[in-house]
Amino acid sequence: MDGILGYGGDPVQFDPPLVEGRLLRRYKRFLVDVRMPDGETVVAHSTNTGSLLGCLQEGAPVLLEAADRPERKLKWTWKMVRVGDHWVGVDTSMAVPMVLEAVDEGTLAALGGYARAIREVKYGREGRSRIDILLSDGGTPTGKGKRAVYDGDRRVYVEVKSTTLRLDRDGQRLAAFPDAVTERGLKHLHELRDVLEAGHRAALVFCAQRSDVDAFVPADQIHAEYGKVLREVIRDGVEVFALAAEIGPSGARLARPLELIC
Repeated sequence: MDGILGYGGDPVQFDPPLVEGRLLRRYKRFLVDVRMPDGETVVAHSTNTGSLLGCLQEGAPVLLEAADRPERKLKWTWKMVRVGDHWVGVDTSMAVPMVLEAVDEGTLAALGGYARAIREVKYGREGRSRIDILLSDGGTPTGKGKRAVYDGDRRVYVEVKSTTLRLDRDGQRLAAFPDAVTERGLKHLHELRDVLEAGHRAALVFCAQRSDVDAFVPADQIHAEYGKVLREVIRDGVEVFALAAEIGPSGARLARPLELIC
């Protein structure tokens, strides 16, 4: 999406309303079986490729969204799961819109002040990666269409990571990432460092899709190398932010920053 901030997108809201069911099982990474209120079992699509550690309790309440495209193979998308007393967002596609809204609202003020937000811009050493958000002041376009990169301007490359994992440690409720070994995530850290070396700002935003957390930590016990490199790129100058979401059946928004414990 290319727009002047306000970036042109809407807050994450659900209309028509989400439909509640009960989680039966998740399998093949992208599929979940859900029992609907009428007793029917449906297969829903999961956008989340992580392990969803702590979020797969059989029988847990879940919320599904009906597809608005009749040609889609699976009618339902899995949006949330109830963990204890809180809804947790499992749809990774909600993270970038929430981050853009947080920039607009000032919740993520450190990334404010840019004229343009461009989604999915190619970057990286081989030009095969896509940055989630490029915030830019304009300049001269070097490509065609809404994904054009602008030269001669002030910009920040923003990678967004959605996380559902919560760790409890010494009385602290900690959002954590990753919930599985992520070579792709590790590659993104190195590419953000390359952005710095090219003379631009680089930022990483961890979007905790749950409200019952107070701080953020790298999940070293799951992927130690990711935590190591994350700390290195922070020292090099990559700007890292973590925010917790208020999330429920009516919508989702990033409501408050989390302390980084790295």
